[in-house]
This record gives sequence, C-alpha cells and structure tokens, in this order.
Amino acid sequence: MNKDKIQAHILRENISSNSSEAFSLHKKSHFGEPIGEKIQYSLSEALLLVEKNRMSVVSGNKKVSFESLIKKLQRIDKRILIKYPVFKDLRERGYVVKTALKFGADFRVYEKGSKPGKKHAKWVVFCDNESRTFTWHDFSAKNRVAHSTKKNLLLSIVDEEGDVSYYEVKWIKP
Repeated sequence: MNKDKIQAHILRENISSNSSEAFSLHKKSHFGEPIGEKIQYSLSEALLLVEKNRMSVVSGNKKVSFESLIKKLQRIDKRILIKYPVFKDLRERGYVVKTALKFGADFRVYEKGSKPGKKHAKWVVFCDNESRTFTWHDFSAKNRVAHSTKKNLLLSIVDEEGDVSYYEVKWIKP
C-alpha cells in the first residue's frame, strides 16, 4: 500500500482522517478542512483523492471501493455526479475548490496560488447538466448570489460524456 496514502473513515455524511498524510496534504494543497484533531473532506474531495489513489476510505472495518463510494455519496448528495466532474476539472487545472453551501452554490473557487482564508474566492460556481434548462429567474438568483458575495458567477455545464463547459458572468457598468 502507498505509504503516503491517507486513511480516512466515512461516518454518516462525514469523511475524515487524523493521519499525518491528511494534515500534510491539507497544508500543501488545501484538501479538506481542519476540524478539531481531524481533516474533514467534502464529498468531491474524497472522491478525487480515492480516484487518484491518494486516499482509501473505510466504513466500519471495511475498505470502500471507488464504485461503492460513488453509490454511498449519491445517497448523501443526489447531485454528486454533476458536481464531481466540475470539481475534478477545476482541481486538475490547479484551482483550489471548496464547497459553497452557505452561499447556496455548489463551489467557491480560488485563483491558482491563493490560500483559502488568506484571499477571497474569485468565483462562486453553480453546476448543472446540459439537458437542464433554467429560467431568467434562476439565472437572476444565481447572479444575485455571486454579486452579494463579491464573486464572479461561473456556470459549469456538464455534458453527457462528463465534459465541462464554463460560462463566466460579470457585472458591467455601461
């Protein structure tokens, strides 16, 4: 087994680890959030780390496979298969991506090299699949969230192949 692999546990809706590898990766790459003596991961963070073979997740005393983890996470968040491709794509492009539940959005994204807590996120991200349409009212509500949090709006559209297209919305004063 990879000695740098994070050993994490899933308990109800939380995935966390108290391993030194978890703290080290958090410090280096901003994966997870320190909560007490542990690093707690968002569902997308845990999924990416498992997929990249950087983490193994244990439920009870049993290791959870990537496929089983997806099934478990779908029960926790029915939109995980829309959000995860966006999270993965942004992380692979070098951005730091954190949840944005308190803003009513899917993610907040920090510029490359930025540290959450030291700088503000540049974007607030809403994810959807290409087959879903939304109204001007929906668009306006998303825009208001971005404006009120002083972030740019990033709409992330996932197609049937799992590819992501981004649309950035900014306010302008004519």
